Amino acid sequence: MTVTAGSRSFDSLDPATGEVVGTHPVHSAADVRAAVERATAAGRWWAGLGHAARKTRLLDFKAVLTQNIRRIAALVSAETGKPLGDATLEVVLVIAHTDWAARHAPKVLGPRRVFPGLLGANLSATLEYQPLGVVGVIGPWNYPVFTPAGSIVYALAAGNAVVFKPSEYTPGVGALLVELFAESVPEHPVLQVVTGFGETGAALAGDPGIGKIAFTGSTPTAKRVMTACAKNLTPLVAECGGKDALIVAADADLRAAADAAVWGAMSNAGQTCVGVERVYVVDAVYEPFMRELTEIAGRVRAGEHYGPITMPGQLDVIDRHIGEAVASGTAVVGGPGSVRPPYVDPVVVVDVPADSPAMREETFGPTVTVSRVADAEEALVRANASAYGLGGTVFSRDRRRAMDLARRMRGGMTAINSIISFAGVPALPFGGVGDSGFGRIHGADGLREFARPKAISRQRFPLPGMNLTTFSRGQAELDRLVRLVTILHGRRKH
Repeated sequence: MTVTAGSRSFDSLDPATGEVVGTHPVHSAADVRAAVERATAAGRWWAGLGHAARKTRLLDFKAVLTQNIRRIAALVSAETGKPLGDATLEVVLVIAHTDWAARHAPKVLGPRRVFPGLLGANLSATLEYQPLGVVGVIGPWNYPVFTPAGSIVYALAAGNAVVFKPSEYTPGVGALLVELFAESVPEHPVLQVVTGFGETGAALAGDPGIGKIAFTGSTPTAKRVMTACAKNLTPLVAECGGKDALIVAADADLRAAADAAVWGAMSNAGQTCVGVERVYVVDAVYEPFMRELTEIAGRVRAGEHYGPITMPGQLDVIDRHIGEAVASGTAVVGGPGSVRPPYVDPVVVVDVPADSPAMREETFGPTVTVSRVADAEEALVRANASAYGLGGTVFSRDRRRAMDLARRMRGGMTAINSIISFAGVPALPFGGVGDSGFGRIHGADGLREFARPKAISRQRFPLPGMNLTTFSRGQAELDRLVRLVTILHGRRKH
């Protein structure tokens, strides 16, 4: 990107060609404050529409997105450099998630009766979820539609207004989403965009009018966002980086596993938070798996099957990781010469020590390490030996064994005999643990992430002789209470 001197605007560039895609304003803290104030008023109107009216508007927005698939995908491709087909798939996923959030928000968040318990037999208990007000979304550049939509759409469905700060590498995509949403909701600025750099994002995170921040990006940046949020005790959902592992069991479909490993590691030039960066293969099938992997990876071409590295600074990280991996391991596909800005050719390195940066740090490039292990249990131990815990993959024909490994894999999501499939299931929550962040987007958990639970209890009739919340309470009431509790809970079960 380039910043125009003295004009407080900046250009977004096509990372493959360097051509200017668009020019956008650098919004100041005052601009952000004004946007949040507008959103506060718009949010009250949006919340007041109720679930049914919001559902109608969001389903209409879904139709607008569908009618503009090619337009959105073309802009995503221009600002990120990814192939048009990958950009199209990204937009289709957003459409599916928008549909799910719109249709399920009323049931997930609407009022419902809950059982008050026998001690509350005279009470009616109700639980509902209320909007937070204004949600600030700070989005990434690698999936500039799909990833922020997982927060934006679910926050809107929960009744909030949203102020969206897209990455400085993909500001045009953010502006287009807001433009298209206004076609379905023209009355008030329920969804707004602010563009700029880190200072703009910090102003959004630190604004006192924000009810919650949804952040996607690196772990170090997430910590800075948390610091900004701390000033106002603003809650945060953070989806950070990953160092995801793929386990190949002895009974795996090796061709399918190798194909998944290559796509998981190389698609989007490896710039995927839930992409495959480490592969652990059981010794019994290591050699045939490697034959499949190297054959498939050897056919993948940068600039054809995937685009350039979108953020130029990441090239240095990728180059360093490849160099350190090859210094202690063996490159079987590509190597140090694979970095040829703005592209990086596929790289597969084996026998890399566990303490290498290529095994511990997020590379975010089209590279993958492969390690031989004695069995699936060792693979699981080594897969879990990471500060990150986002997604993961298990390939095994034994359903029970695969489910057991998936459950014990450290992270928020695991795919079995497929790659990153959990991201395409709107009902499943998305998020991680450890250095991969906290909180969830997508699914019912994602809807509740952007709402506050409200508990209401109503006394339907007084319990005779059991008024316990009064200073006129006597010993007789306490004795009755103890007898009742003893009857209900006093019998031991073993």
